[in-house]
Amino acid sequence: MSSSLLDWSVRRGVRRNPALGRRASARLGFSRPMGLRICLVSPFAWSQPHDVNEHVAGIARELRKLGHAVTVLASSNRARDLAAGRRALLDGLDAEVVVVGPAVPISRRSRIGVPVGARANLSLALALGRFDVVHGFEPGLPSLSYLALRDAQALAVATFLSPERLGYPPGRAQRDRLLARLDALVATTEATAEAAAARFPGQYEVIGEGVDPVLFEPDAKRNLIVLEWRPNERALVRGAFRALEELPDWELVLLRTKPLAGRPTIPRLLRGRVHVRTSRDGPARAPLLAQASVFVPALAGLERVRLEASAAGCAIADPPGTHEQPELAGAEVSRLGENREFRERKAERARSEAGEQSFAAVAAELNELYRSLTKRRQVPGREAEPLADRDWIVCDLHMHTSWSHDCAVDPADLIMHAEAIGLGAIAVTDHNVFAGALETAALARDHELIVIPGEEIKTDGQGEVIGLFLREEIPRGLSFAETVRAIKEQDGLVYLPHPFDRLHSIAEPATLQHHLAEIDVFEVYNARLLFEAYNEEALRFARKYNLTMGAGSDAHVLQGVGTGAMRMRAFDGPEEFLLSLRSAQVLRRPRSLVYLQGLKWMAQAKERVR
Repeated sequence: MSSSLLDWSVRRGVRRNPALGRRASARLGFSRPMGLRICLVSPFAWSQPHDVNEHVAGIARELRKLGHAVTVLASSNRARDLAAGRRALLDGLDAEVVVVGPAVPISRRSRIGVPVGARANLSLALALGRFDVVHGFEPGLPSLSYLALRDAQALAVATFLSPERLGYPPGRAQRDRLLARLDALVATTEATAEAAAARFPGQYEVIGEGVDPVLFEPDAKRNLIVLEWRPNERALVRGAFRALEELPDWELVLLRTKPLAGRPTIPRLLRGRVHVRTSRDGPARAPLLAQASVFVPALAGLERVRLEASAAGCAIADPPGTHEQPELAGAEVSRLGENREFRERKAERARSEAGEQSFAAVAAELNELYRSLTKRRQVPGREAEPLADRDWIVCDLHMHTSWSHDCAVDPADLIMHAEAIGLGAIAVTDHNVFAGALETAALARDHELIVIPGEEIKTDGQGEVIGLFLREEIPRGLSFAETVRAIKEQDGLVYLPHPFDRLHSIAEPATLQHHLAEIDVFEVYNARLLFEAYNEEALRFARKYNLTMGAGSDAHVLQGVGTGAMRMRAFDGPEEFLLSLRSAQVLRRPRSLVYLQGLKWMAQAKERVR
């Protein structure tokens, strides 16, 4: 109990990770663990005590007991940590804690970037680990956690522990990009969840910080009060001093949990009974809290310290209204000191509540969360290619005709042009109208060209959804869920176009994740997007969830037809269409967007003149 988290973490940093080591055995044909490969990323230096590091270390230990292979990625300024991290990267990430680079001081006001070398090592670690889940802590700071969640190909979980660490990234576009890659949002308290939701909107799971009930087992209690001290909370300290004057047999310890916190002024009459201690980690605080009878949390103190005091069987002196009138805490201390029965009753209640927030309980909740996220991934088919005897064709899955308000392409001209450039199939997806698809399909009956009747439907504030193989028109303005339901009622297929094109209205990440199982085809290449990064984001998302991929030109002029397409086996009907897409290849044939957009504007101008 006397060893510090600092020494403990260093020892763990160089120790082999048995669960990760079994990966090599799995590759050689031996049995492999049934657990998940989990990466926990701390934003703070592992070589320094910090409440976030204690949280990460505690849940990592318990998750390993549940059979998961857990790797902690962090920074450090200790030479032996850095050397051990380099060895771990060379050995295939076979360590429990991997230091990827030197630590850079960060805060909620910091804009300092992560060193280039640390970024490179982080990317290497994420690639080597082939993780099922990447869990970053305090991603609202410019840190490894933010970068890991932004760049990970695995399922991503973000945990926020403090309302004071939410300032990064400053730009909304960056925050939206991060949110689009997160699969779950976690906060340790309701207050933190509320504050985080203002910057990172979404549905939050509230899961406590966790505490080690063995480390904080209560000892023989004595007349000792522990107050978590902050230099700017003088009213709280004065109230405790007044209470101590009324309790002659009691002592008071002013506990400093942060470095460079200064030293309080102690009244002369109380100097023999007031002591100052600095304990920055759990193992150092445990002996003190085990003997304390009363704990006074700081107004802006660490939630972890309060939880530790509760687990150690301390009565918590924090009556309602303390934040407005800190002196109330002093009155509560007096009552607790004078009334043993009241003190023991409060201590028992606090310990009971802390027992529900043990690291084991937190790990169990996270395990359930991780398992639920893995179910979102679609299982790819393993059977032999069922359409292997069919010819290969090129299919453009997204285009428009003159039935769209912003297009002047005649359906007959579209058919002739598509056949002339070698397309074997096209999907006609006019904006909020189905007649164009019906006309094109009717005209193509005497041609070899396959026409998939579809419609690009504008939802009520959640982007657009394409229905393929439709029989009738679907009205615009429905919710995302209602639009999907309307497509399914026609036995059609749900095709999600340009899902991350932020220059247009798109579905929120939570909406996409909620409807993953209902999305039949996910567009990973749209030839008409201004920024290729939007297509790359879609490709990353589709790979992450094993979604069936699609591509289309989104052509509004004939010259754009076929600039985005799929090379796939010939098909007959929606079932064979989906089977064919499993072995299809994305074809990128980009043309100048300035040229294509200019042609579109010219065509629209001619229509207005007519």
